Amino acid sequence: MELTKPALKRRDKQNLIKESFGERVFNVLNYSFFIVLGIITLFPFLNVIAKSFSSEAAVVSGIVTVFPIDFQVGTYELVLGNTQFLNSFKITILVTVVGTFASLLMTVLAAYPLSKPNLKFRKPLLLIYVFTMLFNGGIIPTYLVMRELELVNTIWALFVPGLINVFYMLIVKNFFEALPDSLEESAKLDGASNMRILFSIILPLSKPVLATVGLFYAVLLWNSYFNAMIYITSPELKTLQLYLKELIASTQEVLTTAGQIDVNRDLNQAPEAVRAASIVTATIPILLVYPFLQKHFVKGVLVGSVKG
Repeated sequence: MELTKPALKRRDKQNLIKESFGERVFNVLNYSFFIVLGIITLFPFLNVIAKSFSSEAAVVSGIVTVFPIDFQVGTYELVLGNTQFLNSFKITILVTVVGTFASLLMTVLAAYPLSKPNLKFRKPLLLIYVFTMLFNGGIIPTYLVMRELELVNTIWALFVPGLINVFYMLIVKNFFEALPDSLEESAKLDGASNMRILFSIILPLSKPVLATVGLFYAVLLWNSYFNAMIYITSPELKTLQLYLKELIASTQEVLTTAGQIDVNRDLNQAPEAVRAASIVTATIPILLVYPFLQKHFVKGVLVGSVKG
């Protein structure tokens, strides 16, 4: 039995209403899930911030959640007055800036020739790089190599062992492969060398992937403490993350470096609040980098992750 036009219209309208209702339910559940997930993810960070601004009694009693109780800034005065913290902060900034620049340079110099199909032994070279992603020599052999190179207890030991991340290099290589070949061909006709082409033509067009990979390297270096823990014994070269690790591991770390901190003032501060203030102070600088690179971030990851 065939339906009349009015009946068909009513059926289509009912199907549209059902679909719209189903979409609304899905959207509500979807938004609710991600809002709850965001709150769960954000809660620990807000709790740390609240503790850093709360009084000793509130922190010790465990009543601080996401809002400070008995607001105070004494913990930040204590943290920022600690010469070991400030020295570690400077070392970490130096390592992050120099290490990121060096890693980007070496990554580009490795990725550019590997992006050329006519490169001799290209496949074996790529296999060697990929092999290092799966296997390494281990901690002890690596330490012995660093010791023989006389890099132990130097600032170079903090970023040289991980100068190139193969995964990031492959992202940059895929981005270079997606660029039109005509750009290089026209430059070569004008007599440009490979290095001139790379630095004058390719890199200016590669800002999205360079910003993305540079951010990856910067975050990796900023959060790294393992190299400092293995290769550094001098307090002057301790990184911020190693300092925080030791601070979190021992509540007595708050009272160290006698003569640099007023011990009587230390005793009036809860160690947990001091740890929280140290963590917040160490986190803010790297968070401030994201807004400046956000416009390049998604584009760089998507274009560099798909082979053209």
